Amino acid sequence: MKLTITRRAVLGAMAGAAALTSIATAASADTVRLRFHTFYGTEIDHIADKFRDTVKDMSDGSLRIQYFRGGELVASDQFADAAAKGTIDIVHGTGGYWSGQIDVGNIEAGLPGAWASVDEAKTLFESPEVDKLLTEAYAEAGTVYLGKGYGHNYDLLTKDPVTSLEDLKTRKIRATSNVAKVLNAFGIPTVYLPAQELYIGMSTGVIDGAIYGGPVEYEQLKLHETAQNYTFMNMLMPGWTETFLANPEMWEKLSDEHKQILKTAIGQFADDIHQWLDDGNKGVAEGTFEYATLPDADSKALTEASQAVWAEEAARSDRNKALVDALIANAKAQGRL
Repeated sequence: MKLTITRRAVLGAMAGAAALTSIATAASADTVRLRFHTFYGTEIDHIADKFRDTVKDMSDGSLRIQYFRGGELVASDQFADAAAKGTIDIVHGTGGYWSGQIDVGNIEAGLPGAWASVDEAKTLFESPEVDKLLTEAYAEAGTVYLGKGYGHNYDLLTKDPVTSLEDLKTRKIRATSNVAKVLNAFGIPTVYLPAQELYIGMSTGVIDGAIYGGPVEYEQLKLHETAQNYTFMNMLMPGWTETFLANPEMWEKLSDEHKQILKTAIGQFADDIHQWLDDGNKGVAEGTFEYATLPDADSKALTEASQAVWAEEAARSDRNKALVDALIANAKAQGRL
């Protein structure tokens, strides 16, 4: 059978289209898509967009991130379990979420008095001995430890000015359990309230102050309408650290190139979040808060009083003891113990 030029052209175009479809299907099959779940909400969407673009660009499109915000697929306190089971490929949370499952959780999230600057925290976590402890702990929990991110300010907001710990003995302060244990050692009364109740608690006099976050967090909760005195305690900065975990089966399937791309992009993602927090705290309008700092002697006393909390965590396991020993050595080197 003879083919006309027109029919040859049509058949050739069809064959070409089929070949292109085959190539596109193969390319799609070769693209690795990873489910990444953070505990943050929409507030860091701009950082998340940059993160996804970075992974895509560095891998020439062969690696893609499917990004999920806090609560979209699993609750934040289920992150470690979700990563272990492969429900999520990579999770971004903080150790306090899974402290009941993983012995080092509370310590690496941030104990009162553990560190007083981001550089100090980074030096601690990037040391070979601490990195080894965390890698082993998370491997035993069925996950791959990928690294850390660093939060920001975590200080005191009160209605009336604070010049010393002595001032707080007649005031009721909102605090989490570990911080409350430290404050109680100085005779400071404490109570716990969730974030959504802080405004009512402060405005009605249920509490006289709160230890919750930095200036930007207090402003976002509109607490500046009820209290304007912000006191740097030098007890824990950053007030929390963040942890990235991966599913082991997924991680082993990745090429070395993809692993390195992810580690680089996650490191930048973590740095971008810290910078966003830093910019937010510095960007609070002048006059929103009156700032003060506890005397050095009081800040040192807080670290010393924190030793009871550290001892409780150290007693949970030999690994915890080794990690707390590293905290003690660091605090002594910094002159805080």
